[in-house]
Amino acid sequence: MRNHKSKSSHTSAQAVKGRLAMVSFLLWVMGLILVGRLVHLQIIQHDHLAAQSDKQYLRTVEITSGRGNIYDRNRNQLATNIRVESVYANPKSVIDKNNTARILASALKLNPGTVLKKLKSDRHFVWIKRKGEMNAVEKLKQLDLAGVGFIAEAKRYYPKRKLAASTLGFVGLDNQGLAGVEHYHHAVLKGNPQRSVLEKDARGRYLWTTAYAQEINKGKRDVVLTLDEVIQFIAERELKQQVREYQAKSGLAIVMDPYTGAIFALASAPEFNPNNYSAYPKHFWRNDSVASAYEPGSIFKPIVAAATLEEGLAGPDDIFFCENGSFTVGKSRIGEASNHQFGWLTLRNIIAKSSNIGAIKIAQELGRSRFHDYMQKFGFGGKLGMDLPGEASGSLQSLPQWSGLSLASMSFGHEIAVTPIQMVSAIAAIANGGALIRPRMTQAILKNGAVEKTFKPEIIQSVVSEETSRQMINILKSVVKTGTGAQAAIPGFEVAGKTGTAQKIDPATQSYSKTKYLASFIGFVPADAPRLVILVMIDEPQKSYWGGEVAAPVFQKIARKTLRYLHVPSSLDRVFVLDRV
Repeated sequence: MRNHKSKSSHTSAQAVKGRLAMVSFLLWVMGLILVGRLVHLQIIQHDHLAAQSDKQYLRTVEITSGRGNIYDRNRNQLATNIRVESVYANPKSVIDKNNTARILASALKLNPGTVLKKLKSDRHFVWIKRKGEMNAVEKLKQLDLAGVGFIAEAKRYYPKRKLAASTLGFVGLDNQGLAGVEHYHHAVLKGNPQRSVLEKDARGRYLWTTAYAQEINKGKRDVVLTLDEVIQFIAERELKQQVREYQAKSGLAIVMDPYTGAIFALASAPEFNPNNYSAYPKHFWRNDSVASAYEPGSIFKPIVAAATLEEGLAGPDDIFFCENGSFTVGKSRIGEASNHQFGWLTLRNIIAKSSNIGAIKIAQELGRSRFHDYMQKFGFGGKLGMDLPGEASGSLQSLPQWSGLSLASMSFGHEIAVTPIQMVSAIAAIANGGALIRPRMTQAILKNGAVEKTFKPEIIQSVVSEETSRQMINILKSVVKTGTGAQAAIPGFEVAGKTGTAQKIDPATQSYSKTKYLASFIGFVPADAPRLVILVMIDEPQKSYWGGEVAAPVFQKIARKTLRYLHVPSSLDRVFVLDRV
């Protein structure tokens, strides 16, 4: 019995030991497996898993340092940035997609179907609305919708609203310059690309950190323009009132310094607000002063006169027979505006009274080849290199393309297309002593508030002599004193200028319209020491279409107010000196 019990106890002990050994072995194996797994996860797959983790809780985005500001010449802010918030969603975290889509679409004025499609995406991040309206965003924040979050961004803002809109241009959703100065200087204004990491909270919302907020303001470059916001405002206001008064299709005005080429104002009507540019027709965005070309009409007559004087082919007081108002060139009969019947006129009076036939006679003295050469010298038929996008070259046909009527037509501004900025630059050359100056819109580039680069006046070429310039200034004074430009006169200042009334081509008939005109006036003041060259163009005015009646008064108002603003003294100013007793 004892032996049997002893054997049984020994067997049981062995079984227990065996089981314990097996358990120990299994535990040891499991430990090895666990250690191996930990080694695999923490060492071998560390980088991969860390990246997966970061994908869930971090987002790397490429940002740019804050877009640079745009200033006028006196450092008044014309374009800057404001902080706004964009709405995004993590579709994986959105519980009720249909209801969430409805709420988001209603608050942000979006299409519900488009929003729902985004919320059904398998992605972890989708934009719902970039740079939303602050009121709408604040309301959504209060609703605390699951899976919906907000990221702060910079939005371009134009504090002066419509002022100089076609010159400044505007930017797209990602702050890329799309038009105007914003486009031309985009490489300067955009800032430097940087990568930044944004963290997610437990609800999947990205966190806007102070470091990120500071990062977008590093390394900023700003652009300082030659534009003057006060002169721009004056030009825009006077132009807009005249366009409205004469129910015109459109209008433009340019104010430039004739010695430096600095543009003080580029005004256009109708206007648009670059803060909401998409709400306006696209043709409102175009800067017609630079990007469009027109047949200039009689404001072109000073060019042929200056060329003839420069060549010594006639003097200001030489007389020409103006055919009593009817002149035949080839098979075409050419008359005078308002059926004038001029007989003998001096070159001075041909310009003052704006005789078409007189201009033809002057051009005939000059001849086709020399006239063509001078038009090119004055900058017509090619780009001037203006620092704005979309500059047009106009249209000047080569000599072999000229017809028998071309010399006559071009002498009074037909059969040639010029841009307004070309016209201003050409008259500035007459005003400043004979130098064609490159027109410019940029004064300086700033980096972190300090001047990094300045832009100096640039002479393209000499066009006429100082003697010819003085003769032409006196001739253009007579336009305002005794000729068609009387309404451009400014008390206390001598004004030099030229009126223009150009018939427009009717697209339907491809002939000159009898109802559609371009009224214009171009001039400079003070005539003998000019501070300003100003061009005013009113397209398709009603009631009256004469440049002397429609455009000259706008020139007068812009010039008078600008001269006062610039503190340019007039002959009416009085200085009283008290004798000391």
